[in-house]
Amino acid sequence: MNDKTTDSSLCVAFILLPNFTLTPFSSVIDTLRLSADDEDFSRPLKCKWSIISNKPGKAVKSSCGVEITPQQDTTDLGQYDYLVVVGGLLHKGPQADQETIKIIQKAAGLGTSIVGLCTGSFTMIRAGLMKGRRCCVSWYHYNDFLEEFIDVKPVADQVYVVDGNRITCAGGAGALDLAAWLVEKHLGKAAAQKALRILQVDKIRSASSPQPQPPMIQISNNDRVRKAVLTMEQNMSSPLSVEEISNRVNISKRQLERTFNEHLGISPQACYRDLRLRHGLWQLLNTDKAISDIAADCGFSDASHFSRHFSKTFKRPPSSIRNAKEEGHRILTNLLPENI
Repeated sequence: MNDKTTDSSLCVAFILLPNFTLTPFSSVIDTLRLSADDEDFSRPLKCKWSIISNKPGKAVKSSCGVEITPQQDTTDLGQYDYLVVVGGLLHKGPQADQETIKIIQKAAGLGTSIVGLCTGSFTMIRAGLMKGRRCCVSWYHYNDFLEEFIDVKPVADQVYVVDGNRITCAGGAGALDLAAWLVEKHLGKAAAQKALRILQVDKIRSASSPQPQPPMIQISNNDRVRKAVLTMEQNMSSPLSVEEISNRVNISKRQLERTFNEHLGISPQACYRDLRLRHGLWQLLNTDKAISDIAADCGFSDASHFSRHFSKTFKRPPSSIRNAKEEGHRILTNLLPENI
């Protein structure tokens, strides 16, 4: 049982993992800070926060190189309502060490709710805290998740997931939505609204709101295909040439074309066009953007060019899909990779 003794209504601890991402961390901690006081002094009156570590005083480097130095040790975990595990880069050295995992496990044993931001959820799973639970994962890390974990249900179509006292968030701006939910739950709607106004946020998303861009094709196990498709996803509005993509994955254009045909059954050009059109379909169903703006976002020269390819691929023009959203969502669902 949690033996929290603080007078504050909300008490939160943060553990920063190596190469953690700044945006989700700062989104949560700043929302707490702005909600904690009636005036603009950032005093920790209504809620308190600490950055803890088994090695206090030793800086932790974020994914962008900025370092933050935890000042609190981990001896009094029972005082916290939430322990927020802030993850980041998956493929740049070790994640949490065994001592950190033990701290997370101990906090969970005391009844503290555990929150995973970005890839902090991966560490929660490795700590044995998510078996049988639903876990929010960014579409960007969805395939990394499937490769490592088999007994946890990944959720890649929501910004965050609350499963009892285990809370997971895809990261990025979604952490702000989660932070506002936490503040409203513990401190009331007025406190959350005050923080959001200062942060110049006029609308907060619910947990079930969709992530901005899901994966649009089933990724191959081939590393070069995976890297090429990721490059395409990151360059939707200004498409690269096949030569540029092949240079980025360090193979010739002809070899890239053979590899795509072997593993995906289509050419790189066709794959790129399909990704852009599917992203356009998603935007038609989930945003109010004009078709001309969607066309530009998806790398087409104009709306008519986009509409022509869209109609050929989906058998209906963009305007028709937008007016028949149920049919559009059915098409989109059938296009998404299995289990998304």
